[in-house]
Amino acid sequence: MIDHLSIGVSDFARSLAFYDTVLAELGFKRCMAMNLATKKVAAYGPSDQPIFWIGRQEQLTTAITPSAGFHIAFQATTRTAVDAFYRVAMADGATDNGKPGLRPQYHPNYYAAFVLDPDGYNIEAICHQPQH
Repeated sequence: MIDHLSIGVSDFARSLAFYDTVLAELGFKRCMAMNLATKKVAAYGPSDQPIFWIGRQEQLTTAITPSAGFHIAFQATTRTAVDAFYRVAMADGATDNGKPGLRPQYHPNYYAAFVLDPDGYNIEAICHQPQH
């Protein structure tokens, strides 16, 4: 249904380093980066499929303010990957927004972790697989 998603970031270099690290734990990599005339952009995804984009417009002088309720969930293939995502995100300065664990109110195998990225976006890593 959705081909790709973009978010604005206040500090491109900081966000680039953050997403390079945390998304690698989920098997995603930076597959594109560009400096356009007025904007720096980068894209992440599996292999060479740019699905998640971050961008910074150079003329912005104020911080980005995420909209209340904005939430991105990235699929993880294992619960171990969810744990690694959370651990690396916290080490990179994220804010805890829900430690790794089961959320059975969604379904019995909903295993997720939530962090707030450097701009305050609610980022989730989710595994739907049962524990092996």
